[in-house]
Amino acid sequence: MAKQAREAMGSEKLSVVADRGYFKSEEILACHDDEIIAYVPKPMTSAAKAEGRFNNDAFIYDSVATEYTCPAGERLKWRFSSVEKGMRLHRYWSSKCQECVLKLQCTPSKQRRVRRWEHEAVLEEMQRRLNGAPEMMRIRKRTVEHPFGMLKQWMGAAHFLTRKLDGVSVEISLNVLACNLKRVMKIMGTVSLKEALTA
Repeated sequence: MAKQAREAMGSEKLSVVADRGYFKSEEILACHDDEIIAYVPKPMTSAAKAEGRFNNDAFIYDSVATEYTCPAGERLKWRFSSVEKGMRLHRYWSSKCQECVLKLQCTPSKQRRVRRWEHEAVLEEMQRRLNGAPEMMRIRKRTVEHPFGMLKQWMGAAHFLTRKLDGVSVEISLNVLACNLKRVMKIMGTVSLKEALTA
């Protein structure tokens, strides 16, 4: 979508913002490769964190040594790589987990294993960018939530008037078209819109 937006706008540079639901590592890498600056927060779905244990963020990666350091200060070395769902993942762990005083806060397993995608640095760079620009998510809410609010107000709490996918698709498309036209008229004015449509 970001590539299509850049082509439609005829722009060399583009920054895109999306919410957590759109976080997909492969898509973020594709944006990075096409020099599109992405701002997408990572979903907070860590089972370890939910259960009161250390999240993967507590493990610090050393790109020079290609290993992690755990909260107890131990080194998690690279052990093997595998491909899952088309993504090459590296596995790291320490052989000293059994005698670690923080083991209960870390893992119920024999060792705490940390997975790292081969392009994880791209995701880390995006997270640093997002941390440095928290206003980006406020901009997304301001620009995206407004049309949804308008549509909900117009349509009310009622269900769609049509049935089946084709009918609902047409109904929502007409509502979105009306919403877009109303916004364009407010921004450009009706005279400028008529001129642009007849040009």
